[in-house]
Amino acid sequence: MIGSSSLGAQNRLAVHVTADAERQIRQGHPWIYNRAIRRQNHPGCPGDLAVVFDRNKRFLAIGLYDPTSPIRVRILHRGRPTPIDRDWFQRQLACALKLRKPLLSAQTTAFRLVYGENDGFPGLVIDRYGGLCVIKLYTVAWIAHLQDVLDALRRVLPVAHIVLRLSRQVREHTTFLRGMKDGMMLVGSIGESPVTIHENGLAFEVDPVRGQKTGFFLDQRDNRLRVEQLSAGRTVLDTFAYTGGFSVYAARGGATEVTSVDFSAPVLKAAARNMACNTRWPGVAKAMHRIVKGDVFEVLKKYRKSRRNFGMVILDPPAFAKKKTDVGKALSAHGSLTTLALSVLKPGGVLVSACCSGQVSAEQFFQVSHQAAKTARRHLRILERTEHALDHPVCFSEGAYLKCMFAVVS
Repeated sequence: MIGSSSLGAQNRLAVHVTADAERQIRQGHPWIYNRAIRRQNHPGCPGDLAVVFDRNKRFLAIGLYDPTSPIRVRILHRGRPTPIDRDWFQRQLACALKLRKPLLSAQTTAFRLVYGENDGFPGLVIDRYGGLCVIKLYTVAWIAHLQDVLDALRRVLPVAHIVLRLSRQVREHTTFLRGMKDGMMLVGSIGESPVTIHENGLAFEVDPVRGQKTGFFLDQRDNRLRVEQLSAGRTVLDTFAYTGGFSVYAARGGATEVTSVDFSAPVLKAAARNMACNTRWPGVAKAMHRIVKGDVFEVLKKYRKSRRNFGMVILDPPAFAKKKTDVGKALSAHGSLTTLALSVLKPGGVLVSACCSGQVSAEQFFQVSHQAAKTARRHLRILERTEHALDHPVCFSEGAYLKCMFAVVS
């Protein structure tokens, strides 16, 4: 047993919240901040179940208590009282899997099974990579319930291997981890070799133990497919390429040349391997693939200076805004990045620009993109604006982070 309700999560807290918090909970918001708690019956430990009462002392909700986080309670269930146990987790996971049923195929073996709060598991993500699952925790409150989650997961989706990943914030709280470590195997063993997955028939290697997030950016699946549909006959520049997801799709779509740019040499080597292992597709076999290591901003400036142009530029940067105070700098960075991209994009070329900063709204992102085009004296004809894929459902405003724009530039 690696952790269960028998190992310290038996305690229940009685929590009374402010009128505003009560209203938000009734509207479906999954978080209770520390400042919204008027009183509770005892201090509590990470993973304790917090029973939330309304002003008339009636049951309102139940959630996971985390004294290490400003988000003090993460709501699991609201409405009528119900036991939170292995069976409850299993029912929630079954519902999540049912939603992803359209993704279950031999052509696509990787998807997000649980998207945190949006699937009823606040602060927890589960990604499926073929016969392996990665569980990532964003709160120490889940440690006490991890065994129950594991048991429920293996009943709903039998997999041979399960990896545990911990967010940076969770890793800092070693006192509450009970020996858990980032990258440890909870079930099975995969050794040092990457795991191979399939997405829309393409093969990609994934490192679930050491890779960014859980090893692959599953949220861009649909946008990668759109890139494939627009790339025929184009020279494509894939910036912040990571392991080459967009690059491989562009090649299969008929791009004559694909340039993958990233600051990390190891991920670019993975991008080269991903391109090489998909040569059964004629487009991939035929396309010229270039690897460029460097800072994307500096590489774009270099291309601008040398007047090198492309028929498609893909911008998929990391989150520029981690908190609200970063929004101004993030918008400035997106604006500068877009302006640089437009300077190397041929007339009639396609701009693909994504933002994964939850703090930046879609309206702000698209507005700064159009302003950058105006500054560059270019015109954007919007083909499509996209948001979240099927396996990243959004049930509350803070759960929405991804936005992407496809535009023809003149």
